[in-house]
Amino acid sequence: MIFAMVLVGGTTRLTGSGLSMVQWHPLMGTFPPSSPEAWDAVFSQYKQSPQFELVNGWMNLAAFKKIFFWEYLHRLLGRLIGLVMVLPWLYFVLRKKLTQRTSRGALFAVFLGGGQGILGWYMVSSGLVDIPEVSHFRLAAHLILALLVSQWILWMLLDMRASWKKVAAPLPGGKVLPIILLLFLYAQIMFGAFVAGKRAGLLAVTFPDMNGHYLPGAFFFGPSALHDILQEPLAIHYMHRALGTFLLLLFVGAAITIWRKSQLHHDRLLGLSLLVLIVLQFSLGAATVLSLVAIPWAITHQGGAFILLGCTTAILHRAFSPNTPEQVTPQCLKSQSPRPD
Repeated sequence: MIFAMVLVGGTTRLTGSGLSMVQWHPLMGTFPPSSPEAWDAVFSQYKQSPQFELVNGWMNLAAFKKIFFWEYLHRLLGRLIGLVMVLPWLYFVLRKKLTQRTSRGALFAVFLGGGQGILGWYMVSSGLVDIPEVSHFRLAAHLILALLVSQWILWMLLDMRASWKKVAAPLPGGKVLPIILLLFLYAQIMFGAFVAGKRAGLLAVTFPDMNGHYLPGAFFFGPSALHDILQEPLAIHYMHRALGTFLLLLFVGAAITIWRKSQLHHDRLLGLSLLVLIVLQFSLGAATVLSLVAIPWAITHQGGAFILLGCTTAILHRAFSPNTPEQVTPQCLKSQSPRPD
């Protein structure tokens, strides 16, 4: 569901739908307008927003319903994810079916999910005053927190697999390599959100060059390099491409190292998956640029980042698994072993 949420969130951004709902009701508002009067009331609220006044003044009710749909679906999915997280957690806690560690981890995921909803409205509110554009910093924070929630849940699921808790050989590259991969990948995702927030993808639609240029001098012309990479759309786009190329080389090298030097079939499979995913993700980025940021390509590119992040997190989890020379028996089999006389 979180994967679907990320895809719908990306579609909401690309279709300019994020500012169509100008009020936030965390618990109420689950059902959409169902009568002409209700639609007129919602549309009248939107007409008072900067986006309608400065950008979408041409829009009629039929066109408004199209952008309203994506933002409504995005918020509805958020509520559903909250229910899916909270209700099973309460049930298993009350039935005392969870260990303390799992219960605390699930509760932390619930709090992260609630914070994600609050951060989402904080992001939207930035585009409802004066300038009809959400802060690209808040957009990046909203996306990264969503990914952190998903990776936290993935980490918990990996912890629950008894066969992963202890393995017979260390992972090539140790703990440092996956940490480096994860940090650079999150930095790249942040710049991807900056590109989306600034609509910088449409400013350079050639590949591998950027409007005939390769060197950064053509895109960094502000008061400082730091200002440019945080504020100027062309510089942000250049950073996203440059970092993407660096990640391609870094991840390919790491994947080949893990695949060739691993002693376990499971680890070799992780290395191969990482190799396939990074090449695919880089190719999707190029296709997104060449398609003039067509929504299907852009959303697939965002989904690819989600999957690549999951694979990288699995490698990090594997690196932190304790090593033992003995073969570990899964917990489910231990419970079925005969007792000694």
